[in-house]
Amino acid sequence: MVASCNNSKANLHDIMRTLDYEVVPGDAQLVEGEEKHIVLIPQPSKDPEDPLNWERRRKWIATCCVLVYTLGVGIPSAAIYSVLPDIAEERNLSLSDLNQGTGYLFLFFGVGCLLFQPLALQYGKRPVYLFSMLATALICVWPPYTRSNGEWIASKILQGLFGSCIESLPEISMSDLFFEHQRSLALSLYALTLMAVSFAAPLVAGFISAGQGWQWVMWWCAILAAVCFVVLFFLMEETSYNRRTQDEVEEDVSEDEAVLHPESGDNDKEDAASDTKKDGSVYVRSNSTESQLREWPRTTYKQKISLTRGFKPKFLLHHYMLVPFFMLRFPVVLWAGFLYGSSLVWFNVLNGTEALVLANKPYNFSSSMCGLAYVSPLICSFIFFFLAGYCSDRLKVYWAKRRNGFSKPEDRLWVLSIYALLGCGASLLWGLGAYYEIHWFPLVLALGVLGGCGVFAPVASSAYIVDTYRELDAEAMVVMIMIRNLMSFACSYGITHWVENLGYKRCFLGVAFCCLATNASFVVMNFTGPWWRRRQKHAYWALVDRCRRLGLH
Repeated sequence: MVASCNNSKANLHDIMRTLDYEVVPGDAQLVEGEEKHIVLIPQPSKDPEDPLNWERRRKWIATCCVLVYTLGVGIPSAAIYSVLPDIAEERNLSLSDLNQGTGYLFLFFGVGCLLFQPLALQYGKRPVYLFSMLATALICVWPPYTRSNGEWIASKILQGLFGSCIESLPEISMSDLFFEHQRSLALSLYALTLMAVSFAAPLVAGFISAGQGWQWVMWWCAILAAVCFVVLFFLMEETSYNRRTQDEVEEDVSEDEAVLHPESGDNDKEDAASDTKKDGSVYVRSNSTESQLREWPRTTYKQKISLTRGFKPKFLLHHYMLVPFFMLRFPVVLWAGFLYGSSLVWFNVLNGTEALVLANKPYNFSSSMCGLAYVSPLICSFIFFFLAGYCSDRLKVYWAKRRNGFSKPEDRLWVLSIYALLGCGASLLWGLGAYYEIHWFPLVLALGVLGGCGVFAPVASSAYIVDTYRELDAEAMVVMIMIRNLMSFACSYGITHWVENLGYKRCFLGVAFCCLATNASFVVMNFTGPWWRRRQKHAYWALVDRCRRLGLH
């Protein structure tokens, strides 16, 4: 009898681990039934500790913690943009040298993902978030003491390396917490925070530099990062959860009950229900008999903030480091990285030329006024946040209902049409306006529109990756961020020379139509994306199967 039970469980596990190689990655039945009910993707387990099953308050506390982390790392990375002329004057460094240093910052934001993303998958996201936050606080103390270009670059490299979690972990944390039809709203909150701090930080930094000196800009950043570390230490929970393994455990229980109570037929089954004990433990009643209950113990606060809760029992770090390179074969991942990278290029073009344009004749803005100009993209980021997040989710559901419930990951990409048109127009206004020395207000408006449109790309690219390759989304995200930051590094490294050699007019004519072309490429992906996903479905599922056999997911 025992042997029969074990064989039954083994066969069940074999069936559960069998992957359908004919399923096209990303395609899903999102809406079903005459009443158009939304299907929950991914399917949650029965465990109350599954992040998908968390109550709304607990989910949003976890989301806010991710946003606090984004604030703590994002502000120090962007705060110096409006005070670069002050640093250049006091340290006898050129703006080109300083912009190259920020280029190395973004380069190592990408390189660091190759180290910290695997660490987060092996040891949990919470300890990696905390280490990154604390390291950022310490590194921010160094730049005010730099005296040479080499020291400046070294400080930016370390800041980028230890802060690199900001690039990929938040997207994965959001996918841990939210279903597919809710994901863009959460991702757009992250993108909004990332863009908002990128614009608010230079604004505040300009006034700090004018009143206390530019050194205090970085010291205040260190204090902010330390405060964020304390908040995260006491509030952030681990969101890593092996749902596949948990589902197998649930099936084991059902199989055992079927073997032990074969007389229980369909007529005796009841709907699943739950009971709660006085100690807070939750029991899930099985479908076979009312007397058999499955206990789900509630975690205590101490367990929730444990640094070891996300530890994998088996050491797989070297495998986690290698798998992202296998994702390079998928054009969907490469295009998402290109889209995200191009958006950051325009962001860096603005940051690299904002002080160059507004601090010189005929505008002669002070450091504080250069910082105040960032109010414009800050406001526009909040305006475009609604379009990038809410409308993206609604578009996915809308197209699914038009196709009898069938959903494709490309459905979200239509929001990029807004970015393509507005980004091109804003680039022309900024570059031509600076060339012809028009009034400062249209320039600041152009700064705002192009900066605010930056919300679209991270939401669209991240959601496209997660919707398409949800089983290996963390690995795909590393590739996307690497591509993005290599493009950002190239732009930061050469932006000053680009403007100086071509002039504002010719430079931004090129920027405008590059912006239009890169964002309009979503039209090509709407037609070619499904073809690539069908063509590579066997390669993808073979990689998923390999990762599961290794115990990675």
